[in-house]
Amino acid sequence: MAFIADTLLQLLAGVPMTLELTAISVSAGAILAGVLALLTRLGGPASWIARGYIFVFRGSPLLVQIFLIYYGLGQFPAVRQSLFWPFLRQPWWCALLALSLNTAAYGAEVIRGGLLAVPKGQIEAGRVCGMSTFTLYRRVILPLALRQALPAYGNEVIIMVKSTSLASVITLMEVTGIAKGIISETFRALPVFACAAAIYLAINFTIAGAVRLLERRLGVAS
Repeated sequence: MAFIADTLLQLLAGVPMTLELTAISVSAGAILAGVLALLTRLGGPASWIARGYIFVFRGSPLLVQIFLIYYGLGQFPAVRQSLFWPFLRQPWWCALLALSLNTAAYGAEVIRGGLLAVPKGQIEAGRVCGMSTFTLYRRVILPLALRQALPAYGNEVIIMVKSTSLASVITLMEVTGIAKGIISETFRALPVFACAAAIYLAINFTIAGAVRLLERRLGVAS
């Protein structure tokens, strides 16, 4: 039991980085996802670019995307000489970029589904009232779409919490990274990973409860 308690204390030191990566990537990804979802509805070249982005990032493994950003971008002299290189040479920024771009692709599909779920009668009623397209989206379409998309987006947040564990492959010491370090010293993989799993379960249980509470506050239909 002493080993379990000590392991939990060490792993808890990685929770702030796990939560930080999740919060920032989900926030940045949500903004990009909203833009992508709207572009897919516009048609024309912008729609095809957005759909291509979504296809690439949903169709390739997140681990590969992390490797491409962390190891691949530095292969280009233009990147190394750019203003972004001081950030892209650091594993934290590379992991954050990969997580944000990945969740944006999935989030765009969630938001697009919410937009398609908005009743046509509500849209027609807004037009009859003389609303412009901008006002119609701001006051009718987007609020209804976000309510419909909230349950699925809550699942995406939970997935991103678990996905942060992949950041350990580029030396970040979040929960999984610390767990791997402990195992390399003690060779006790089962109890260490069991403790790490318990921490992820506790985080996701809290997030799931918060999403359900928000659903009730917004009156989301189940």
